Amino acid sequence: MTLLDCVSAQLERARIPHALIGAAALAAAGVARSTFDLDLLVLDTSVLHEAVWEPLRNDGASVEIRRADDDDPLGGVVRIERAAERPVDVIVGRHPWQARIIERALRADTGLRVAAPRDVILLKLYAGGTQDLWDIRELLRGDAAERLIAEVEADLATLPQSMHECWRRARA
Repeated sequence: MTLLDCVSAQLERARIPHALIGAAALAAAGVARSTFDLDLLVLDTSVLHEAVWEPLRNDGASVEIRRADDDDPLGGVVRIERAAERPVDVIVGRHPWQARIIERALRADTGLRVAAPRDVILLKLYAGGTQDLWDIRELLRGDAAERLIAEVEADLATLPQSMHECWRRARA
């Protein structure tokens, strides 16, 4: 079992909803981009407790828990590593709109839930970096671009203004 599978299984045992995001979710949507780690999104802050990760530590994984301060856009990050495998970051979201990303995640053949392309775009808009804009543009090059644009624009109505500005830059 891969480290990603082990982390996902531990989250399932703890009844913590989660979804694969980041470059791995991009790859699932047909956009290839290299990345060093794998990212899972959760909203449940209980992942920031040591006891949640004890079974993985007992199996030889290292676990680093980083709690966020009040100004951090994330609620925290848990980095899990095991020799010769890609690290897994469990990213704690802070906003109610991020719960929809987990709810709408699509089940992959592996059983892991993967963020839908529209939600990958929303997360990229929230992050707002140069690489994020490139990722959005790549997602919009596919056959489903019109549908994705309509879905994202429908979601934007309830999201922070900073995401609207990033969307304008991504579409330019």
